[in-house]
Amino acid sequence: MSHASTRARRLTIAVSVTAALALGATACGGTTKDDAAKEGAGNAAAGKADPNAATKKGLTVGFLPKQVNNPYFTSADKGGEKALKELGSDYKEVGPSSGTDTSGQVSYVNTLTQQQVDAIAVSAQDPGALCTALKQAMNNDISVVTYDSDTKPECRNAFVSQASGEDLGRTEVQLLAEQIGYKGEIAILSAAQTATNQNAWIDYMKEELKDPKYKDIKLVKVAYGDDDAQKSFQQTQGLLQEYPNLKGIISPTTVGIKAAAQYLSGSKYKGKVRLTGLGTPNDMRKYVKNGTVEAFELWDPAKLGELAARTAVALESGQITGKEGETFKAGAMGEFTIGKDGVISLGKPTVFNAENIDQYNF
Repeated sequence: MSHASTRARRLTIAVSVTAALALGATACGGTTKDDAAKEGAGNAAAGKADPNAATKKGLTVGFLPKQVNNPYFTSADKGGEKALKELGSDYKEVGPSSGTDTSGQVSYVNTLTQQQVDAIAVSAQDPGALCTALKQAMNNDISVVTYDSDTKPECRNAFVSQASGEDLGRTEVQLLAEQIGYKGEIAILSAAQTATNQNAWIDYMKEELKDPKYKDIKLVKVAYGDDDAQKSFQQTQGLLQEYPNLKGIISPTTVGIKAAAQYLSGSKYKGKVRLTGLGTPNDMRKYVKNGTVEAFELWDPAKLGELAARTAVALESGQITGKEGETFKAGAMGEFTIGKDGVISLGKPTVFNAENIDQYNF
């Protein structure tokens, strides 16, 4: 039986089972071993994880980033593609060209569902907007993994987080506070106002700032650059015009921090207004070396994409269902344990500065 015909049969079985359950009936039917494993893997509520189950091959995993031409997501998704090749499965990428196209993401989820992929890995633009489409995918026996930015827990099987939101939010405040001597006005340059991950990190930044040791630091504004380079550049300029005494900026977005660094490096504020946040070494190298930026942080996006891919395959193989406490092996990355609400954390962020930045290439 071909993979496509097997998949079509699985969809028919899923529909039939749903109808039977709606009538309060139970039924037994002859399914292939492949079908049975697939049905168990695709239903997180079933709770029948088998960590020793064989890793399935020949799967198709669709990656749906927030923006296909964003260097950060290009790196992340290449990590996913490499992992899937190693695992004997197929990779496909679709997605909007704009970093704020929520409706576009919905249509791509629907397309991947219609194309009967085995799993979807998505970085959600909005925490709720994708839910209906993702639930439909799961109803069609497709495993759903979010990475980088989450949707609601009930709308996916697992979320692969870059690091804990608390670690990221608090450490960015700590980095900037050290650079400005724990005194002065600061601002945050975020991405889209609806971005789940950005908002979670900003909440932790505000929580960290409540510590008495930051009593002389004042957060004056949160600006939004929508992960657009030109808008982020303009927002940086606007912040400095509106707050001439600004001492520092935190930009927890790779597009935002690069644009802010570009503005600062060509302005009278270079070396006077400190900038930190989340950036890639390749984007930020020249700004670290020319004195615009002292230190910033990030995780390895390729590893994030790899873990998303390996999580999707583990779900499809029935090794995990997404429940708290389950463990699985992710190749050379080691073993991971699923946390509360199906969250899997990649690890702690890495701080980049003049001493170590040349050791990295992404």
